[in-house]
Amino acid sequence: MSNSLLEPVHGVSLYDYAAAAAKMATGIDQKEICKTLGIELAVFEEASALWVARMQEDSTFEVSILFGQYFGEADKHPKLSGLQAQVSEEGKVNLEKIKTDRYFYEELNGARQAAYDYGYDGAQWIQDNFGISLGDFQSVAMKWSEVQNEEVRNNNTDNVHHFIDYQQKKQEEYAAKFASEQGGNVADDVEF
Repeated sequence: MSNSLLEPVHGVSLYDYAAAAAKMATGIDQKEICKTLGIELAVFEEASALWVARMQEDSTFEVSILFGQYFGEADKHPKLSGLQAQVSEEGKVNLEKIKTDRYFYEELNGARQAAYDYGYDGAQWIQDNFGISLGDFQSVAMKWSEVQNEEVRNNNTDNVHHFIDYQQKKQEEYAAKFASEQGGNVADDVEF
């Protein structure tokens, strides 16, 4: 039995919507995406709202799971793959590095969370300091999530815990950096 929630909305498939969302997260203008897909902006906006509603009503999570998969495969989309955001040379180097270096990925993941914890927009902080857009970061995160899920399936939990611990250590290091930049934490002078 096929899932009716996966039927295209106004001609916009889930793959189209997810790839468009990924491209927008890299900084590509929504109007450019619509032009490339051959649809009007108003049609895309309504399709977007309906795709979000479908994900919310899907108790099987099939739509959300496929959305995540398609989001991570945006650069393979037949129409949208050619749309690429302007990325600095440093950003290109860092993006390639987080794709292949799990330690670097976990460090940036920890840094992003620490930034959020200290009131910064963590995604913007990564963009400003490493040249990696939210969309690119999330696409790589999907890849590393798949690697981790495979490790769990293969009972390689020692490796999973190793990287969780590493990320936590990096998050603490960046938290200390952000606290220092902000003049310390509120309770730093409290002694017990």
